[in-house]
Amino acid sequence: MKMIGDVLTSSILFEALRKEYPTAQLDYLIYKHTTPVVENNPEITNIIIFDPNQDKGLKGLITYGQKLRKLNYNIVIDLYSKPYSALLAYATGAKIRIGIEKWYTKPLLLHVIKYDSRPQSSAGLAIENRLKLLHPLGIKHLSPIKPKVYLTTEEINWAQNYLSTQKVDMTRPIYMISILGSSDNKTYPENYMAEVLNFIASEKDCTLLYNYIPSQKAQVDSVIDLLSEKAKEVSRPDIFGENLREFLALCSLCTALIGNEGGAINMAKALDIPTFAIFSPQVTKAAWSSFEGDRNYSVHLRDFRPDIFSGKSSKMIDKESSILYQSFEPHLIFSKLNAFIKFNSK
Repeated sequence: MKMIGDVLTSSILFEALRKEYPTAQLDYLIYKHTTPVVENNPEITNIIIFDPNQDKGLKGLITYGQKLRKLNYNIVIDLYSKPYSALLAYATGAKIRIGIEKWYTKPLLLHVIKYDSRPQSSAGLAIENRLKLLHPLGIKHLSPIKPKVYLTTEEINWAQNYLSTQKVDMTRPIYMISILGSSDNKTYPENYMAEVLNFIASEKDCTLLYNYIPSQKAQVDSVIDLLSEKAKEVSRPDIFGENLREFLALCSLCTALIGNEGGAINMAKALDIPTFAIFSPQVTKAAWSSFEGDRNYSVHLRDFRPDIFSGKSSKMIDKESSILYQSFEPHLIFSKLNAFIKFNSK
C-alpha cells in the first residue's frame, strides 16, 4: 500500500486478473505518493487513495471501511496483511478475502497464502509469491509477469528535450545512479559509492545522472566531493526529475540504472532498463532479486563473504547492518560491475 517498490511490483496482479476477468472492475487501494508508478496502467479501473493521516485510528478505519463496503466488492486481495489493511478487507464484506498467512490477521481473511522462501524461477520471490495470492481464484501456473510503467509520449518528449537543453551527449552511455537507499541502513557507504562511481567513469566515457530529491542534495554533494576528477567531470547532479513521473521519463532514456537496491531499481526494470543493484546486508536477495541475467545484475555481501553471516539470526544481521556494510568493499563487485557495463553498453 505505501512503499513505491511494493506497489509497483504488486501491480502485476492486475495484468493476470484482467486476463481472467476481462470486464471486471479492478481497483487498487494505495497511498497517494505511490500513484505515479501505476498511473496510466490500462489494467487498473480505479485508484483508491488511503490517507493514513485522515483515516487514522480505529474510528478512521471503521469510517473508511464503511465507504469501501458501499462499493460492493466481490473479491479483496490484501497484499499487505497488516492489522489495519486486514480490517479494511474485512470491512468490505467481500465474500472472498485473500491475504498472506499471518497469525494476527488470519481471522479477518478467508483464504491465506503461505509465502515460499526459495524462488522457483528467475522472476524471484517478490513476483512468485504475489502471483500465489491468485491461487484461491483458480488462477495457477502463471508465467512470470514483469511489472510495467506506462509513460506518455509527452513525458518522453519532455525528457528528451530536457537532456538536449542540458547538452547531454545522447551518443554516450547515460547511467542513472541510485545514490541513496530508502533509509540510512539501506544506503551503501558514501566512500564506497564514490569508489564505484570512479570505477564506472574510468571504464566508460559516459554521463552520470543521480536519483534524488532536493532535500537530499547535501547527501549527494557529500558523495560527489569524494569523486575523482574524471567522475566529477561526467557527473550531472544538476539534472534530476522534480517529481516521480519526471524521474521515470529521464530513467527511460538511460543506458542503465546502477546503485542501491530499492524502488528505483524496480522502476527501472519496469521500464525495461538494465539494472545493477547493490543489496544492503539485511535485505534478502532472493526476495527482491528479480529477472536476473545479462540485463539485470545484483550483488550482496553474502555472495562474497558468506562466512560473515554464519550463525547470525536475521535480527542480529539487521542490528549489525552498518558494521556488515563496511565489509562490503567495492573491489568485491568491480568484476561483476565491469561485465554488466560491457554487456549493456553495446
